[in-house]
Amino acid sequence: MTRRQNNAYPLQPPRERGTGRAIALAVVMHVLLGFFLYHGIHWQNSTPAGAEAELWTEVPDVPTPRPAPPPPAPAPVKPAPQVNDEEADIALQEKKRKQQQEAQRQAELAEQQRQQKLQAQQEAEAKRQKQLAADQAAAAAAAKLKQQQQQQQQQAEKLKQQQLAQQKQEQLKKQQEEQQKEQEAKQAQADAQAKADAAKAAKAKAQAQAQAQAEAAKKLDAERRQRLAAMQGMAGGEGSTGNGLAKSGTGTGSGGNATSPGYADKVKRRVQPNIIWSGDTSGLETVVSVRCSPTGTLLSATVTRSSGNQAWDDAALRAVQRSDPMPQDVNGKTPESFKITLRPAA
Repeated sequence: MTRRQNNAYPLQPPRERGTGRAIALAVVMHVLLGFFLYHGIHWQNSTPAGAEAELWTEVPDVPTPRPAPPPPAPAPVKPAPQVNDEEADIALQEKKRKQQQEAQRQAELAEQQRQQKLQAQQEAEAKRQKQLAADQAAAAAAAKLKQQQQQQQQQAEKLKQQQLAQQKQEQLKKQQEEQQKEQEAKQAQADAQAKADAAKAAKAKAQAQAQAQAEAAKKLDAERRQRLAAMQGMAGGEGSTGNGLAKSGTGTGSGGNATSPGYADKVKRRVQPNIIWSGDTSGLETVVSVRCSPTGTLLSATVTRSSGNQAWDDAALRAVQRSDPMPQDVNGKTPESFKITLRPAA
């Protein structure tokens, strides 16, 4: 309970031990002091009575000397003055009063010394409590400062961890972006390579198709020439004058001396859809001469007047070859030979 009170009130001086015993001893000392004072004064109240004594000494046997002169008479002794009882009481009371005053002074001095000692103890205890409170406050401040430093250190460590995590995330993001860019570059390169390969393959295919078409045209032309030669042989040879095919004429579109006025439009409608051309169209005109069987089978097709653009001439010739068989005229037969003038569609 005392420790708890001291903790609750640190500046309160501690309760001294043995206070009751000190008070009891002080009371006993005062009683004894009063007792001795009383008896010390009381036994001196009566005047002491005088005493008389006679002194005898042994005289040795010696020859009788001459008688000495008699000694002088002693001076008379003055008797002690007789003290009055009233004055004695007054003196006793005065002495008792002085003794009481001295005892009271001694008691006050002892009490003062005790109070000074108690005050010094209280001041020392207060100083100790104050020093203890200061030490506790310093310890609390040091603990608080240490806690704040630990918190600051933890916050700094946490901030450092966050910065490291953020740097790692940024590095990872940067690596991912670089990988993505690299993949995109590789993909773009692969796409470009694929496009280049596709274009190369398409070009090679187009070249192969063009070459195959040229070879097919050459083969078809050779076959037509063979068939034409066979048909001429059947008609009676090169110099015969029997019923042969009419000679071709000239004109725009198609036709000859033996064609009807609307035959040129028929040929145009047959050939025009087969023209494949994506180049320049200005100033291009090609004349293609064809030879056909009466049933419309294309026997031969040659360029008789070039436009000056070989690519367009080849495209016009391929369009005519794709138009096999040629349309028949109103008489149910296809003219033997005629010329077709071709221009690119505007």
